[in-house]
Amino acid sequence: MVHNTKREIAMDTMTDYSDECPIKQVEVTVPKTDDPTVPVYTFRMWFLGITACLLLSFVNQFFWYRSEPLVIGSISAQIAVVPLGHLMARILTKRVFLQGTRFEFSLNPGPFNMKEHVMITMLANAGAGSVYATHILSAVKLYYKKSFGFLPAFIVMMTSQLLGYGWAGIFRKHLVEPAEMWWPSNLVQVSLFRALHEKETRPKGGTSRTQFFLIALVCSFAYYIFPGYIFQMLTSLSWICWLAPKSVLVQQLGSGLQGLGIGSIGLDWSTISSYLGSPLASPWFASANAAVGFFLMMYVIVPLGYWLNIYNAKNFPIYSSNLFQFDGSKYNTTAIINSNFNLDKAAYNESGPLYLSTLFAFTYGLGFATLSATLVHVLLFNGRDLWRQTKSVFKPNTKMDVHTRLMKAYKQVPMWWFLIILVINIAVILFACMHYESALQLPWWGVLLSCAIALIYTLPIGIIVATTNQQPGLNIITEYIIGYVYPGRPVANMCFKVYGYISMTQALTFISDFKLGHYMKIPPRAMFCVQLVGTFISVIIYSLTAWWLMDSIPHLCDTSLLPPGSPWTCPMDHVFYDASVIWGLVGPQRIFGNLGIYPAVNWFFLGGAIAPILVWLASKAFPNQRWIGLIHLPVLLGATAMMPPASAVNFTSWLTMAFLFGFVVYRYRPEWWERYNYILSGGLDAGTAFVTVLIFFALQSRDVGIDWWGNNVDGCPLASCPTAKGIVVPGCPVVN
Repeated sequence: MVHNTKREIAMDTMTDYSDECPIKQVEVTVPKTDDPTVPVYTFRMWFLGITACLLLSFVNQFFWYRSEPLVIGSISAQIAVVPLGHLMARILTKRVFLQGTRFEFSLNPGPFNMKEHVMITMLANAGAGSVYATHILSAVKLYYKKSFGFLPAFIVMMTSQLLGYGWAGIFRKHLVEPAEMWWPSNLVQVSLFRALHEKETRPKGGTSRTQFFLIALVCSFAYYIFPGYIFQMLTSLSWICWLAPKSVLVQQLGSGLQGLGIGSIGLDWSTISSYLGSPLASPWFASANAAVGFFLMMYVIVPLGYWLNIYNAKNFPIYSSNLFQFDGSKYNTTAIINSNFNLDKAAYNESGPLYLSTLFAFTYGLGFATLSATLVHVLLFNGRDLWRQTKSVFKPNTKMDVHTRLMKAYKQVPMWWFLIILVINIAVILFACMHYESALQLPWWGVLLSCAIALIYTLPIGIIVATTNQQPGLNIITEYIIGYVYPGRPVANMCFKVYGYISMTQALTFISDFKLGHYMKIPPRAMFCVQLVGTFISVIIYSLTAWWLMDSIPHLCDTSLLPPGSPWTCPMDHVFYDASVIWGLVGPQRIFGNLGIYPAVNWFFLGGAIAPILVWLASKAFPNQRWIGLIHLPVLLGATAMMPPASAVNFTSWLTMAFLFGFVVYRYRPEWWERYNYILSGGLDAGTAFVTVLIFFALQSRDVGIDWWGNNVDGCPLASCPTAKGIVVPGCPVVN
């Protein structure tokens, strides 16, 4: 090869690249070509993207308080905007405004293109998640029944979403450019973009990707009418309960919603994908680790703890997110709060200690183990690569895959853009915490400490998400630390958790979008711009929608006052509120410390730190046993982090699908998997989302329902009963 300049010779010797991606799923899914001249900043992009962000923000916050908290993902907008984009390309004027100046532009620069579509989807994605800090507003106003001003609540919501930009900027070099950081969930959207835009020759006797997607969407749309409205028992077929309708033990074993879920299955895509994401996007080794973790928790730890009556477990249900007194009654938290919204220690001593269900207590234990295992695992298994990538930041000598090489054609986002956002947000948070001290309760040092935790954990947890599609939670360690050093203040605990945990989660969301743009060859500065605009819009809409619902729906979230069958039960907010009582109001010292019932649970920290060392040593001692290296303890131990509110049927159904597609189809029908797997996932998501919205606005919002036994979801009413002698709970048999 002949080079024209010394610069080209130098670049060729310094940079090693390959046109083959080391990750097979990426190699067969992501295109390896790019046209940098394709326009991305178009009127169509801004109009459709902002509209999608507005709608998704409103709809998702609207559904968040409901019994089945449906999350409408950006994939729905990704599908819906395609005909609109092509329509706008056909009818908008092609006139060039301000021609001949540096500001010239056209409302219609040509055909609707894939890069515009990706930018629209990124804007929509800002409204497709949730503003986690809304939980603080819900907990204070709806559960604690305290006043909370709109302005401090809005500041917390906005800053908690924007803070993640700082961590994203710091770690994007490690989590976006390396080919090994492949972010599996993005491949679903990449497949859809290609199916919707690329002209494809229909295989002989087969189905094109676009046709297959439309078939999956229509079938999903038509089928979900049954589990979503007509035959709701399909969401959790707990058939074992039917064998003994008067046996508490049998219903504890068989209930998919309130028990161990043995034999329970959900024939409903929303049940399958609601908490763990799409099983079709999860690599099989990660799904297998999650399966082991689930079976360990649900069929070993929980049954042993319950039937051995550890911590008086039989006084309470085997599965519950409620807080209890010793006699099995629900804990009256309002009785232990003083006028300053702090813990009334005398009232707490009079009420007695707080108890948890067996599953709730051990879920926290496994959460402790996951935190320590995450740091040790990443240090042992990824430490060398991290050090190499860190050194490459300061040296031009680095190995690039084809996608990283193609992205070098665009200007990168300067680090100072991220750092300015980071510094401004920390300054605003410090001001808010000092100015609204009585409302937020969080001192200045708590803000800095929460930022330090997010900074430490963003990279290791990012590596796990980028390679396994599973995200260990950071919420427990944030609650634990502030609960010990600043106890008795529930709002301070919630704010600390939001800034320590959600800023990290937001950072990973931004990085995931950057990786999607990396795959689709979107200019990085354009990605940054639409993410920032989408974040501002989504926070405003989420805040206004939450405030409107709280004022317009009587007894929102209060199950003791809501009419029977009301959908406004707020399961996610209830778990968040319970956590604020456990970690903030009562504090970990009175629950997991020397003054509490569960101090032995702290040993999970040590177990989580030791376990990855044993796996690493075994992988070195037996290098030919490849399966040892596939043991991923952060995923295994953190598999049940979403329980509660997730239930056993969510896991059994998800694992069944993950096995069928991630192992059976991937191994024995690889051609079909490569062509249709991610397309099928997107079609199921989109069809379910569209019909759910239709059912709500057409039927459920007007209280039009079908009252018959097929809509008796789960059908295991006794699964939530205690089994200890002498414990009296309404609707449950008394054990003598």
